[in-house]
Amino acid sequence: MSKERKERKPPPLQASRPASAEEAAVKRREREQRDAQVRGVTSIQEMREAIRRAGRALPAISEVPRVRVPDAAAFRARAAEGLPFLITGHVNRWPLCALTPQVLRDRFSEVQVRARVGDYINTAFAADRAMQDMSMGEYLDLVAAGTTDLPPYLGNLELRELNSMCHWPTYFDKMGPPRFWLGPAGTVTPLHCDYDDNIFAQIWGTKRIFLSPPHHDEFLYPNEANAILFGSPFDPEAPDFDKFPLARQATMIECVVNPGDMLYVPAGWYHQVRALTFSLSSNRWARSLPFALNGDDSLRRVDG
Repeated sequence: MSKERKERKPPPLQASRPASAEEAAVKRREREQRDAQVRGVTSIQEMREAIRRAGRALPAISEVPRVRVPDAAAFRARAAEGLPFLITGHVNRWPLCALTPQVLRDRFSEVQVRARVGDYINTAFAADRAMQDMSMGEYLDLVAAGTTDLPPYLGNLELRELNSMCHWPTYFDKMGPPRFWLGPAGTVTPLHCDYDDNIFAQIWGTKRIFLSPPHHDEFLYPNEANAILFGSPFDPEAPDFDKFPLARQATMIECVVNPGDMLYVPAGWYHQVRALTFSLSSNRWARSLPFALNGDDSLRRVDG
């Protein structure tokens, strides 16, 4: 284990000093401006509204179709339809798929990670969500101990040590870095939507995902975490229609992703993810105008 790998740590957890309303508003505007610039759009809010409008024209679907590996042109043509789909025959060729939990422990036990601990479901989109820094080995020991009702979760982490074992297709012109998701059966990412196109690779293990189209946010009681991330308190696995009566009108499509599957989640689609077995997954978000907007020039940013 190299000294560099041993010493690489996640950035410090932010202090919990509450920001004033004015400070929070300034930071929110600054972040939205950065997000719009990165994606080459005039306004994140206008992009969100365009995605919801496009969603209203989508055909209703009851299941997520599976397709063989498309080339970039075929992928983009299909993605422009604005519907999710599963790709088979690509991820299972990645070297990372041959990795086992034991090899993960043997080779990467000293990698520093940040685990979601405690009630990370009900605080999923809160600034003060409980997190704990530890090594990969310590995390795997914590999982093996099984002393908590909700198992700890490594979610949305950059694990650069694993990047070279993944071979992402060039479907997006501009992508964010790979993010990794590791945890046992029972780990959950609650219902939310990202306003970026997303490709999600299931490396090993099985997950169940519920999906709902963008314009059904009006039934899902969304809360803004930031300009490109909205969470919902509704749980499609244990629906409480007394508390959330509008959710009866929301379409929920159940999808199981198996080892080697890649799922395309269009921007704005709500999704909830549960690990059914010990799982390793990775995803990347596009950093450009979503495909479903079909290159809408009115949303494109013109600098200079």
